[in-house]
Amino acid sequence: MNIKDYITIKQAAELLGVDKTTLRRWDKVGKLKPYRHPLNKYRLYKLTEINEILGGIKK
Repeated sequence: MNIKDYITIKQAAELLGVDKTTLRRWDKVGKLKPYRHPLNKYRLYKLTEINEILGGIKK
């Protein structure tokens, strides 16, 4: 796991223009897969997955 390939829930929410609770709800229904930081267990998201979602929104 290269930590540079992941962003925090706050960063992901800002990029997508949604609230953090929306991302948590997407996690729950399987729309987005969270990863956990190995030390503190915070939610992380793959930047590539966020960019894919952004690409879909822009189309």
